[in-house]
Order: sequence, then structure tokens, then C-alpha cells
Amino acid sequence: MKTFYIVRHAKAEGQPFSARLTETGRIQALKLIDFFIGKEINRIYSSPFVRAIETIRPLAQSRNLDIIEESRLGERMLSSILFDDWQEKLKQSFSDFELVFEGGESHSAGMKRASSLLDELIASNENHIVLVSHGNLSTLLLRYFDERAGFEHLMKMSNPDVFEIKINGDDAVWKRIWNEK
Repeated sequence: MKTFYIVRHAKAEGQPFSARLTETGRIQALKLIDFFIGKEINRIYSSPFVRAIETIRPLAQSRNLDIIEESRLGERMLSSILFDDWQEKLKQSFSDFELVFEGGESHSAGMKRASSLLDELIASNENHIVLVSHGNLSTLLLRYFDERAGFEHLMKMSNPDVFEIKINGDDAVWKRIWNEK
């Protein structure tokens, strides 16, 4: 049986590539060490965004595992324009997978990126894999296994958040397992 853990990054100072974790986010990142006690991890793949790397670094160091930076886990860019109604535009993109705003990536293109990584990892010999990403792309990773995952799931996610996906043959079952204590 193969297990994926999809981790959405902890609280960050903003959305740019270089945005760091807040003080709260750094504390949350440390909590992931205890959260993952008793869970086997063979590999950690992370978005190259600073907030994602900072989220998983304490856990990786505690397990003496390398963080493999994977650009396909980078956040899906909605647009290069800062929309006042960005949430409505994001919702539209979940309804129309081919919709592309100026300087952005369509839902379909983001899904293709996520799928290519998951296809490779499912075919690999690694069985306990952590994938660290962002809200929108994490939703697309979940959608790979369950097409019902969408905008509503994204809006309910916390920072951080953790989902477990267990794959047995052609069957995949996922659930949210994060609970911040």
C-alpha cells in the first residue's frame, strides 16, 4: 500500500515566492514533528517556494531526510493582475478548467502538472511520501484521486493542513488528518 501525505504550508507573510513563515507559522512547522510521530516517511517533496520549504524543514531535519524541491508542487498562479474579487475569479477557474486570466495558469494546466508528478510517484518504489504545496495546488493533488475535490475544499483548508491518501491497487481513499492542538 502506498501512502501520500499532502501538506499545505503553514501561515506565511504573503503570496510571493520569497514569502517566509510568520512566527505562528514557524511554531506550526515545529508541531509537524510531533504530528508525524508514528507515521513512516521515505521521501519529502516540496514546492520550491520559501514558505513551503520552511514548513517542512523541521520535520525533514528530525527524520534526517532530504527535501527534494519539486517545481510541479509550486502554487498555481491565478493571474498577474491583483483582482479585488480574486476569490470569485478563483471560483470561476474551478468551474471552467480552461479559463486563463492574464499572466495566470488554467486549472487544466495546473492539474496536468500535478498529475504528471503523481503518476511518477505512484509508479515509483517509494511508499510513504510527503508532498508539501499550497492551497490551490493541494486541492488539485486531491482532485487527482477524487474529482469532487474543488473550490469548497480549498476554502475550508487551514494553514497548515495535512491530508492522507492511501492507495491500494486502483483504489485511493483520502481524508483530512490535521488537527492543531
